[in-house]
Amino acid sequence: MTEHNQQAALFRSLHTAGQPLVLVNAWDAASARIVEVAGATAVATTSAGVAWALGTPDGDAVARDLVVDLVRRIVATVSVPVSADIETGYGATPEDVATTVRAVLDAGAAGINIEDARRDGDGPLRDVEGQCARIAAARAAAGVDLYINARIDTYLAGAGGADETVARASAYLAAGADGVFVPGLVDPDTIAKLVPAVAAPLNIMTWPGAPSVAELAALGVARVSVGSGVAQAAYAVARRAAVEMFEKGTYDTLAGGIDFGELQGLMQG
Repeated sequence: MTEHNQQAALFRSLHTAGQPLVLVNAWDAASARIVEVAGATAVATTSAGVAWALGTPDGDAVARDLVVDLVRRIVATVSVPVSADIETGYGATPEDVATTVRAVLDAGAAGINIEDARRDGDGPLRDVEGQCARIAAARAAAGVDLYINARIDTYLAGAGGADETVARASAYLAAGADGVFVPGLVDPDTIAKLVPAVAAPLNIMTWPGAPSVAELAALGVARVSVGSGVAQAAYAVARRAAVEMFEKGTYDTLAGGIDFGELQGLMQG
């Protein structure tokens, strides 16, 4: 078994209901390394954070090659498995999705997120049949090792409740997905209903005020992530520092930063 296959197998094994994989999403090599040293067993990218760092908005606006290059850099920087958020797959067709999956697989990714949102203005979500074709193309391109996390945006987009979510989850799993990600949902009662209804590890995205990791574990959640939350918080520090310097000429916002030498050491391995 190659090292890449070992990483993929390890990543898959980390998805356990009641003992969730905790992912503090990264957007570049340095944030990934910081997360790893803090105790991560795996690293996942945030598509929004990656897009912003590369100078574009979130929503399939960034060039595939730039994302793949960033994934390759993160894989080379950390020793834990890496999951790549590929948004809707960076292309209009299932064949485009397959091309993206092969590229991130070649970059060393152990998993991917692929979402069913649509960007053409014709409704918030792709039709189920079309999304299943995209997931099937991803599965065929990936083989059996890559972990495919199917993101369902029913709650995030306000486009359906539990029944629609479960129906989409069942279809996506039949098409080849390994896990189900339902961002926008943190209500414990609804999560408790979804866990037994979805025949795969369930991923919940959290934010301040959401149930704790321990509370989600007790509900049977298998994966907890924060999406673009850490990137947003980091950029908020940059804005506060800039405003303080421009308006007051002082630098108090910079207090508490990671020591320069420590960062140098982290990036030197």
